[in-house]
Amino acid sequence: MAIDLSCSPEVVALAERTRAFTRDVVLPVEDEHGGDITAAGGDELRVRLQRAAKEAGVFAPHAPVEFGGHGLNMSDRAPVFEEAGYSLFGPTATNIAAPDEGNVHMLAHIADPDQKQQYLAPLARGDVRSAFAMTEPAPGAGSDPAALTTRAVRADGGWRINGHKWFITGADGAGFFIIMARTAGEPGDRGGATMFLAPADAPGLRVGRHIDTLDRAMIGGHCEVFFEDLLVPDSAVLGAVDRGFEYAQVRLGPARMTHVMRWLGAARRGHDVAVARVAEREGFGSRLGDLGMVQKMVADNEIDIAATRALLVRACWELDRGEPASNATAIAKTFAAEAIFRIVDRSIQMCGGMGVSGDLPLARLSREVRPFRVYDGPSEVHRWAIAKRVVGAAKRELAQR
Repeated sequence: MAIDLSCSPEVVALAERTRAFTRDVVLPVEDEHGGDITAAGGDELRVRLQRAAKEAGVFAPHAPVEFGGHGLNMSDRAPVFEEAGYSLFGPTATNIAAPDEGNVHMLAHIADPDQKQQYLAPLARGDVRSAFAMTEPAPGAGSDPAALTTRAVRADGGWRINGHKWFITGADGAGFFIIMARTAGEPGDRGGATMFLAPADAPGLRVGRHIDTLDRAMIGGHCEVFFEDLLVPDSAVLGAVDRGFEYAQVRLGPARMTHVMRWLGAARRGHDVAVARVAEREGFGSRLGDLGMVQKMVADNEIDIAATRALLVRACWELDRGEPASNATAIAKTFAAEAIFRIVDRSIQMCGGMGVSGDLPLARLSREVRPFRVYDGPSEVHRWAIAKRVVGAAKRELAQR
C-alpha cells in the first residue's frame, strides 16, 4: 500500500509564504538584535511583526478558522511551523510561539463557548499573550506532574487558589493564565487536578522574578508566579473538576511536536549556514566541504534532519487520528531534542571560530535549542516512560500466556 506524504497545494503555498515572510521580514530583525527578543522590543516588536504576518497571510496557521486562523491539523502544521522556526522570532511573528500556540490548541478543544470568546478569541487574534502555570519549585510538580502542590479549595461562588509556580514561560505581560491546581488528593496522587482560567490582573495573582536562563527568544521570559488567595468563579474552571491531568495531555503531546517543528527550523538554518561556509572556505589545500571529516558532519546533519522529520510525521499522523500517541510523541520529542542540538553543535564545529562568534547565528541557536532537552519533559523522563510502556506490554503478554 502506497503512503502519501505530500501536503495539499494550499498547505504547500502557505509554507512557501511563511518561508518568504520569515526570511525577508523576520530574520533581519532577529539578526539585528542577536536573537534577544526583549532587547528587540518585546511586546512592541511582537505587535509589529504580527501585523506584518497578517498582511502576508501567514498568521495563526493553527488557530480555528472561526477565530481567524487557518485551521491546520497537526500534520499540516509541520512544514509551516518549520519554516516559521527558521528564525527565532518567526514563531512569535506568526503567533505560534510557546505557550500561546499550545494554549490555543487546548482552549479550542476544551473551553466552553463563553471561555472561547473571552480567552481563545483574543489569543488567536494576537491581542493578548497567555501563560500555562503548572511547573513548581521542588518538591512540587516538575518532571512529575503528580507532585502538584498548588491547591484550590471551594469558596463562596468559586475557588480560592494558593501556590507557587516557576519557569512559567511568557508570564511577564501575559493577559491571562491557565492554572493547574490540586482540587483533590495529595501530592503524589495521579489524579485530582483542575485547570482554571484567570486574568493576569486578578487580585492574588502576582508575577515574580524572571529566572535567568540560556534562551532569550521567549517573549515574557520564564518567571516565578505566586497565587495568594486568588479567588476565581466556578465559570473559571476549564473543562471539568479533577480532570486537569487528563486535559493536560490534550495540550502536551501536540505542544511537544510543535516544539520539534519550530526548533527543527532553527536547526536547519544552522545547517544551511554551516554548509554555505564549508562550501566556500578553503583550508589545507581544498575547500573544507571536500574534506572527509567535514563531509561526515554534513551527512550526519542531513540524517538527523530527515530522521526528526520522519518521527514527527508518524507522531502527528497518530494525533490527527485521535490516538493518544503517547509513545510516538515521546520518541519523537526525545530524539528531536537531542538531534536538533547535535545539528547546531556540528554546524558550530564546521565554522570554527566564526561558529562561536556573534558574526554567525550559530552560537545563539545553540543557546536556544539546548533547553529543549529539559523543556516539555527531560529526555531521561521520556526514556523512562517509553521503556515502562514496552516492559509493561511484555509483562501483560507473559501473564496472558
